[in-house]
Amino acid sequence: MADKIVVKAVKREGRGKNDTRRLRAEGKVPVVVYGGGGESIAAVAELKDLAAILRTDSGPNTLFSFEIEGAGTDDVIFQDRQIDPLRGRLVHADLRRFSKGEKIEVTVSIHLVGEPIGVKEDGAMLEQQLREVKVLCEPANIPDFIEIDVSEMVTGDSVHVSDLKVASNVEILEAPETLVAALHIVKEVELEAEVEAVEPEVIGEEGETPAEGGDESGE
Repeated sequence: MADKIVVKAVKREGRGKNDTRRLRAEGKVPVVVYGGGGESIAAVAELKDLAAILRTDSGPNTLFSFEIEGAGTDDVIFQDRQIDPLRGRLVHADLRRFSKGEKIEVTVSIHLVGEPIGVKEDGAMLEQQLREVKVLCEPANIPDFIEIDVSEMVTGDSVHVSDLKVASNVEILEAPETLVAALHIVKEVELEAEVEAVEPEVIGEEGETPAEGGDESGE
């Protein structure tokens, strides 16, 4: 198990838009820490430290230690975050701390691994219907993702939430019968266009009328 990530921060003293712009210009992010039976604390942390956590496999579900100078250290996860829509940059974060034994509901991604037999032998297509699932557990037990091996699937097989395997201290909140993935043959639908053969209308030169009957001679 990897060492827990530690992010250092300081209490935030200033307020207002000007102070917020200054912090962001310095590569810092305003943060609010709350929950766990304690008071809310406004703090400031380095953008690079928080952004690095969001880039991990577990992303915002990552449990990490948030150390505020003069206020102690708490285990937290991202409860909410604001991203600049133009620059794609984190501009504010709400971090949630926890009481001992407290559980949290989070969304975890589902990873399919392996190449199904039906794909190799029949040219079938594996279609994933559900890409993430809600779970309930203590923060320290949040899985980075839920993995399921699909290499033994044959054409016509399907995987449901009930087939997902998680630790005993993690509860999946989705209905067991919910479809996760299915393996099926893709049939090419041949559309036969009916082409009506329309004889082109023959139009003579302007002022010329088709003759009716025989020869129109001047004799």
